Amino acid sequence: MTTSTGTDLYDATVAERTRMAALLDGLAPEQWAADSLCAGWRVREVVAHLNMTDTQTQEQFGAALAAAGGDVNIAVDRTARADAARYADAELLAIQKARVASRWTPGPGALQGALAHEVIHGLDITVPLGLPGPAPEVLAATVAGSTPEGLAFFGVDLAGLRLTADDSDLVLGDGPTDVPLPTLTVVLIATGRHPVPPRTVVG
Repeated sequence: MTTSTGTDLYDATVAERTRMAALLDGLAPEQWAADSLCAGWRVREVVAHLNMTDTQTQEQFGAALAAAGGDVNIAVDRTARADAARYADAELLAIQKARVASRWTPGPGALQGALAHEVIHGLDITVPLGLPGPAPEVLAATVAGSTPEGLAFFGVDLAGLRLTADDSDLVLGDGPTDVPLPTLTVVLIATGRHPVPPRTVVG
């Protein structure tokens, strides 16, 4: 894949943030209020969540995590909802634009994770709104090399399956049932946003 080195991954992350900022800049108020692929979140909450890397300090999120009894999902949900209520659409957009060049990663050196964070949550916005997503090779780079443990984080089990993208070199799973799909669909499956195909031979 072209987005495989650290520099490539960072550049792809900046490009994706830039692309999403431009798309968000063109949204109508009803689109900001539309449902996203994240259950219970509108587009506004998804953008607020993406912006959390700039709106929340580690100490603030630590306090939110403690208040949630250590449950990361609850803490993230509460934070996104609070920021969606705190900021107007234009303010959320301004924060998104300001963080385009951020060096944030979800862990030391986790450049793929940073790209995945932007791309996957970007899809949470663009797919339901019918807006264009990233190029197949960028989509592929977000989940390339995913392990069964990593997929399980999203509640996904590909046992018995081999998902082969028909528009990139992405392959996930090593089962006997080969399922050719667009890269977008493979990524949505791998991140729990699309049903896993049946474990039968696809004709």
